[in-house]
Amino acid sequence: MSDLSNTNETNIAGAQFDALTPGNEMKWDTTEPGNGQYNFGPGDQIASYAKAHGMRVRGHNLVWQNQLPGWVSNLPLNQVQGAMDAHITTEVSHYKGQIYAWDVVNEPLNGDGSFVNDVFYRAMGTNYFAEALRTAHAADPSARLYINDYGIEGQNAKSNALYNLAKTLLVQGVPLGGIGFESHFIVGQVPSDFQANMQRFAALGLDVAVTELDDRIQLPASSANLQQQATDYGNVTKDCLAVSRCVGISQWGIDDANSWIDGTFPGWGAATMYDRNFQPKPAYSATATALGGSSSGSGSTGALHAVGAGKCLDVPNSSATAGTQLQIWDCNGQANQ
Repeated sequence: MSDLSNTNETNIAGAQFDALTPGNEMKWDTTEPGNGQYNFGPGDQIASYAKAHGMRVRGHNLVWQNQLPGWVSNLPLNQVQGAMDAHITTEVSHYKGQIYAWDVVNEPLNGDGSFVNDVFYRAMGTNYFAEALRTAHAADPSARLYINDYGIEGQNAKSNALYNLAKTLLVQGVPLGGIGFESHFIVGQVPSDFQANMQRFAALGLDVAVTELDDRIQLPASSANLQQQATDYGNVTKDCLAVSRCVGISQWGIDDANSWIDGTFPGWGAATMYDRNFQPKPAYSATATALGGSSSGSGSTGALHAVGAGKCLDVPNSSATAGTQLQIWDCNGQANQ
């Protein structure tokens, strides 16, 4: 919640972004710290801020082995499904109509493609995916339901396992709607097959989204690495635009000063499009250029379309401010596109 009290961040967010993902406020340890004891206050503040600024909200997340209260992990296995169903139903129902997409299951796979041996897997095996997705769909049929993970951006053992899981769920009629590619990159290491990998999931009839983009650099960041980061951001944007079912890109955090990277990866940082002084970096300019706009933030009359992708560029709140960040989204004929 500290982000909402940081006016430097909220000024950027409110003026330049059109979608918001809560970092922690909708996770299980916050929303249900005790069995049946719900706390939606922090999440409600996020949802209210988003509504006031015309922003979409991505619900994050419902089922994850981390930030999970001890009472869940310590349940007898024959009680886990009931607790999971109750949690999903209560939270999704609480935010019904306010969330355009939910990360229903978060980070379920190990790097080798095996399933994380968490309490949900121990209790239900792979059946917990279908159970969680069907329960969320029953609570809010209009929300798009995702499985979200990291390290799946290129074609590898982990993404292959997720692809096979997705195919199995779809054959079973499970309401899986999309795959979230977290995209926590190291500078210069964006997979060259990212576009092709997203496309194969899209070919299954799924939406795909870049959900937690950042691109960390070893500190102090050199000019060369900042330029490489710009190339990386531009390439990710181009990859999304080239896949018709790539519905958007979300950066994980707003600026370098408040990114999670510094505290998690000592010696690394500078991972976002905005520096520690809240100024746009070369990555911002490269993203704007990839979207077909101007790196100076100046615009032109009429909607800019992503060729072949069925997407337009949103200018948040029709801002004319130099440096305004454009957004990829479905064309809707509004004046700000």
